[in-house]
Amino acid sequence: MTITESRTPEQRKRDVLARLERETDIWVASADAEGLPCLVALWFVWHDGCVWLSTRITNPTGRNLRDGGRTRLAFGDTQDVVLIDGDVRTYGGQEVPAAALDAFLAKHGWDPREDSASYAFFEVRPRTVQALHGIHEMRGRHIMKDGTWVV
Repeated sequence: MTITESRTPEQRKRDVLARLERETDIWVASADAEGLPCLVALWFVWHDGCVWLSTRITNPTGRNLRDGGRTRLAFGDTQDVVLIDGDVRTYGGQEVPAAALDAFLAKHGWDPREDSASYAFFEVRPRTVQALHGIHEMRGRHIMKDGTWVV
């Protein structure tokens, strides 16, 4: 992707929201109590202003999300950077809100609960969102701060 001019903050927000709707995978960064980092790609759905993920509560990512209560999410394209820092709320398979589960099923056609009872759902409420295409968009890259869109 070649970008010659910086996007407006409004365009950056539109682009981020479009990616949240169309992308299938998102990178999920977490750390354990000792600071050991973990980075995995997971399926997600954007629903009601939050990113919803599912993974086993018994693996490092699941434990880290549950115990740490926060994460950084990113899309894979280094020329179209989106970083989302958010607070995490954990739901057991039977506790996940029906609307979030329906959105996840509609997007992926998969119900993790049918594979294993150890799957949990994680609601990531964005606190900070950054979006940039290269160095020329470093200024103005924060399009959400303290959980509020700045545009």
